[in-house]
Amino acid sequence: MFDHISFGVRDIARSKAFYDAALEPLGFKRLSESDYSLGYGAEAVRLWIGATNFPVPDDPRSGLHFCFVAADREGVVRFHAAALAAGGRDNGKPGIRAEHGAGYFAAYVVDPDGYRLEALHLGA
Repeated sequence: MFDHISFGVRDIARSKAFYDAALEPLGFKRLSESDYSLGYGAEAVRLWIGATNFPVPDDPRSGLHFCFVAADREGVVRFHAAALAAGGRDNGKPGIRAEHGAGYFAAYVVDPDGYRLEALHLGA
């Protein structure tokens, strides 16, 4: 459905450090970089992060979040740990979320700009 998603952040250097660390355990890396943007993906950029003075306000009631696929449960666990070590906030420790279905193993963090992120592995 989507070719890519983009959003803005206040401090591109801070976001670079955070997303480099958080996405690496999921097999995603920075594929593009300039003074005002970052692009992440596995083989092609699917996530664009741009510098702006007006990012989406940090509002947990908005329902906005981005979910990344993990190859296995260990990737979810490593994502969560790496994101916290890189300045993210915990928003749900790794574990089964039975309310979302059998085998729904996820972890949740909030990035330095307030964006809610999820890493998900479906299955055993």
